[in-house]
Amino acid sequence: MEFDDNLLLSELCGAHDEHLARLEKQLDVRIVAKGNRVSISGPSDGCAATRHALGYLYDRLKRGRTVDRAEVEAAARLAQGAPAGETGSDGDKEMSRFGGDDLTIRTRKRVISPRSRGQADYIRALNDKEMVFGLGPAGTGKTYLAVAKAVEMMQAGKVERIILSRPAVEAGERLGFLPGELRDKMDPYLRPLYDALYDMLPTEQVVKRLEAGEIEVAPLAFMRGRTLGNAFIILDEAQNTTPVQMKMLLTRMGENSRMAVTGDLSQVDLPRGTLSGLRDALRVLSDIKDIRVVNFTAADVIRHDMVARIVKAYDARDGRQEELKLGDDPNDGAD
Repeated sequence: MEFDDNLLLSELCGAHDEHLARLEKQLDVRIVAKGNRVSISGPSDGCAATRHALGYLYDRLKRGRTVDRAEVEAAARLAQGAPAGETGSDGDKEMSRFGGDDLTIRTRKRVISPRSRGQADYIRALNDKEMVFGLGPAGTGKTYLAVAKAVEMMQAGKVERIILSRPAVEAGERLGFLPGELRDKMDPYLRPLYDALYDMLPTEQVVKRLEAGEIEVAPLAFMRGRTLGNAFIILDEAQNTTPVQMKMLLTRMGENSRMAVTGDLSQVDLPRGTLSGLRDALRVLSDIKDIRVVNFTAADVIRHDMVARIVKAYDARDGRQEELKLGDDPNDGAD
């Protein structure tokens, strides 16, 4: 590959060629940079993916965006599914779409592009549909992207409020009687939602909007009896709702509202024998065409490459144990 700007090529390679080394490891190729040229050798699929990834990252730099380790890893994940071919082929055109404005979420503190194909599908769904279910393992960005989209829409005046909610269910431990007022008691359950907000908006903006009621972070039980109009509603950890709770929340939608429901059906913390409201909703709502369900996999995990390997290991273990299941848990089985 030949590049027309040596300064941008230097940024593309990274300090001591660390970005090239990362691509070599992920795509099983050998990359050598000399002058304004980069040579790639290895399996044909790996070479094609590397070319697509380098072209995508170079285009990011030309647009004035940054390239760091996370972006390099994301480019490798995205490129592995791109069609093979010569530079300028459909594969390169497809890669360029992931950095396009239609898949970019802009908030006061972040400009967010998809870092996996699952994330790209999810952002498209959040753009186009009023109700979206994001399902999959930890670390895939289900909640983070939903919060980002909600903040972007509020900043643009498309919704007036953001409602963030989770069911208050312990993940195997007992927190006991926590001190403080109700908000203090609920904060441990809701902290991941606050963290996402503070990543999108300046601290003073979050505090101001929370006080004004423009952003509300509340346990699921607080949603009963309300009509949530002109709002972006996010239900996190939805696998820990009961069918009654899930129906209650889904029927809160008012005029000009959006809803994102996120969860991981492999991590249900409800008492054994209790049907997950998320699993029940997917069955009941399967014929409603305007609802979009996006399924993430271990390939979409973006936290740390170790997390993806951990998810794959647990999936393999669960697959081996499938035949040993007694079948008395309503949350067992695939949808």
